Amino acid sequence: MITALDHVQLAMPTGREAEARGFYIGVLGMTEMEKPPTLAKRGGAWFVSGNAQVHLGVEQDFHAAKKAHPALCISQSSALREKLANAGYPTIDDHAIPGTKRFYTEDCFGNRIELICQD
Repeated sequence: MITALDHVQLAMPTGREAEARGFYIGVLGMTEMEKPPTLAKRGGAWFVSGNAQVHLGVEQDFHAAKKAHPALCISQSSALREKLANAGYPTIDDHAIPGTKRFYTEDCFGNRIELICQD
């Protein structure tokens, strides 16, 4: 029986961990997790905030995920939306689910990220 979601993995291009940190730490406010040494040599980066983990793994023939995506629950949505806009990231509202306030953005590699507002 599934009891929780441990993490979501997204792909990223080789050698661009600094950009990943700029987005996931600098914009989203996540914290970087230390990868196990056996996995660290592969590149990429892992991030956490609360119970949400996003793992970025290097993919040689990288293509951004435009449909598949993580959905992250957020507070202070207006502040985050402003921070994303100021950093040059899109914010696209979606009203398809009645009673759910949410919007989409893209990470620094073009991967789709859904943000579900809890405020």
